[in-house]
Amino acid sequence: MSEPLRVLAIGGSTRPDSSSERAVRAAARGAAQHGAEVRFIVSRDLIMPIYDTETDERTELAQQLVEAYRWADGLIVASPGYHGGISGMIKNALDYIEDLREHDRVYLDGMAVGCIAVAYGWQATVSTLHQLRQVAHAVRGWPTPLGASVNASVTKLDHEGNSDDTAAVAQLEGVGAQVAEFARMRQAFHRVG
Repeated sequence: MSEPLRVLAIGGSTRPDSSSERAVRAAARGAAQHGAEVRFIVSRDLIMPIYDTETDERTELAQQLVEAYRWADGLIVASPGYHGGISGMIKNALDYIEDLREHDRVYLDGMAVGCIAVAYGWQATVSTLHQLRQVAHAVRGWPTPLGASVNASVTKLDHEGNSDDTAAVAQLEGVGAQVAEFARMRQAFHRVG
């Protein structure tokens, strides 16, 4: 019997049910279709104090986020593109990974990370996606080969992350599927090794 496969999905903006939150839900569906249990931390649950290296005190939301990073076998991150880059809220949430510096699995070492950027225009989606991939590398994660960029001026996602733009939905679900598939392969490697 295989081990449980756990994927954390974070994303969105300060506005609940934003386009980037809808996008992370579509990607999470792809992970779930490949056997993953998905936990969401989205929208206003990501509003927390700026990451502070000078104290170990954490708010309840920050503690829950760090514990969710520890729990996860894979991660999906969706950020809106604000002025050509990752939103401050999402970057701050990713900064809390620093609390895993002395964990058994340092940071996100070896973890599959699916990266999604959503913006009103292609330029911001591309630069935001690139930044997410850089951060994933910096915290020892493995960005999935497929990343997703959604131009919200063209693609309208519903509350569940569905759209008439079936290619965009397939791309989002593909990101989630790759996170689950790579996490499962890593589990199998560790069972054998």
